Amino acid sequence: MVMKQIAIIPMIVLALVATVLAAGYRDIKATEAKSLLAANKKVFLLDVRTPEEFGQGRLQGAVLIPINEVERRIGEIPRNRPIVVYCAVGSRSGLVAGFLSRKGYREVYNVSDGIVGWYRNGFPILR
Repeated sequence: MVMKQIAIIPMIVLALVATVLAAGYRDIKATEAKSLLAANKKVFLLDVRTPEEFGQGRLQGAVLIPINEVERRIGEIPRNRPIVVYCAVGSRSGLVAGFLSRKGYREVYNVSDGIVGWYRNGFPILR
């Protein structure tokens, strides 16, 4: 009887973790982001850096909404498409990804190594 109860505890914990993860966003590396973008043309690619950073280099197809404008411009971010958010190294984009998931966006990805990771992998950057 005690062994059955002990075996149930990990299943309950796993179910709780799955529920929390489903309600949030997912961190992905630049390599996974590139694959996702190539596989699904409906992905909305959101750059949350500054206009200056965007001007220095950006990912093809990216839409610039600086982090300090996201809340005001949330209507420009589609709810019916997967969202991939990036910044320089993943910190600002992580904040935005969390914000979007709390606002009800269902499929949100944060590029955790940012455009720096993209560049380090030798992937193309528009200048």
